[in-house]
Amino acid sequence: MNRSFAIFDMDGTLVDSMGYWTHLGAEYLRAKGFARPPEDLWDTMKALTLPQTAEWFVRDLGVAGTADSVAAELNAVMADHYRRDVPLKPGAKEYLAALRARGADMCVATNTPAPLVRACLSRLGVLDMFRFCISGDEVGAGKDRPDIYLAAARRLGGPPQDVAVYEDALFALRTAKAAGFYTVGVFDDQCAADWDEICRLSDETVREWDRAFL
Repeated sequence: MNRSFAIFDMDGTLVDSMGYWTHLGAEYLRAKGFARPPEDLWDTMKALTLPQTAEWFVRDLGVAGTADSVAAELNAVMADHYRRDVPLKPGAKEYLAALRARGADMCVATNTPAPLVRACLSRLGVLDMFRFCISGDEVGAGKDRPDIYLAAARRLGGPPQDVAVYEDALFALRTAKAAGFYTVGVFDDQCAADWDEICRLSDETVREWDRAFL
């Protein structure tokens, strides 16, 4: 990667957390009495921020409570995992250190709430490698829109063509690519079915961090 700036997704890209997220919605809905959560539950959730997910649960699925209270409950479940046991992907720390040693200016852009991002990355010993973390909550949009990448690029101080976006999700890579960013597709088991398309779309790919080349 030869760009001066880099925007990293967190879940599924830097940390191995997607299994927790993919089961979160169904587990939560079952606990609320929904015997059969929607079949496309995760496909819908993965493009949304946590507050947007909570609003959808209340408005369209009929979950009792307010969007704020549902978001708080969902957030509490994931917060425990981020603070306790979500692991860094093998080789990610070394890759980040090498990229920073080359002078790249880096940040994290994620749909995960910023306090959880900081708690997780601090525990894993990589938070100080990033200039800042920005979440979808702050820009009011998920990664089906380019707002978060454009906001991050402005804070980094580089135009999209000079900024690499590292993502595991195909839809997010499409968003970044359409907005003019250099895209780096990162393999994750949850996105394995999309890997061939990710390889076609991305400017470069990372199958495993500990075998990635800078």
